[in-house]
Amino acid sequence: MQQTKDLLRNLKSLTGPFPDFHTKDLPDYPSDLFVEWLYVAIEKGIHEPHAMTLSTVDKAGAPDARVLILKDVINNGWYFATSTTSRKGEQLKFNPKVALTFYWAEIGRQVRIRGVATEMPPETNSNDFLERSSGARALALIGHQSKELMQRENLDEALLKTKELVKEAPDTVSSTWKLYVVYADEVEFWQGDPERKHRRVQYQRKDDHWIHRLLWP
Repeated sequence: MQQTKDLLRNLKSLTGPFPDFHTKDLPDYPSDLFVEWLYVAIEKGIHEPHAMTLSTVDKAGAPDARVLILKDVINNGWYFATSTTSRKGEQLKFNPKVALTFYWAEIGRQVRIRGVATEMPPETNSNDFLERSSGARALALIGHQSKELMQRENLDEALLKTKELVKEAPDTVSSTWKLYVVYADEVEFWQGDPERKHRRVQYQRKDDHWIHRLLWP
């Protein structure tokens, strides 16, 4: 049997061709460059380009990460939603400092964001919840995310009840559903290169303005 090390070494990576990344005349704000890159990812047919990794830490300082969906990008703020009773929700209560990571392999691009996650007002949370599909609302209304599931049948039974609730009272909103905005302090844009001469641009917030600089690969 082939050794895992050899198997991994023989896999190709960063084969290209990739889009150009011109690092002169960059936008003043990282969110503007992010939206430009997002449009490119969509145009290139990247599967689920709005999927991102949210990284948090627990009370013991141990890191945790999971993939979820980006909701919006406005004025250097990146938005996502979750239940406050989920594992990530509990971690956000303890430490709102987070990292977001986007990776679009087909175009060799990665964006890394560090900042603080802030809960949005109740009305905004409700609006976001009601914009979700009926199935997604029904699942969220069960309210047991990240808790132990004893039997699969328990999920089916609970979901049947909440689906009826959504059907009969479509304006029902989960009290634990929260929309968060991550106000960035640092954003890095990484353009891969088949020869490993990667281009990296790092934006950093300085008081009320942003500076950016090139980084070595």
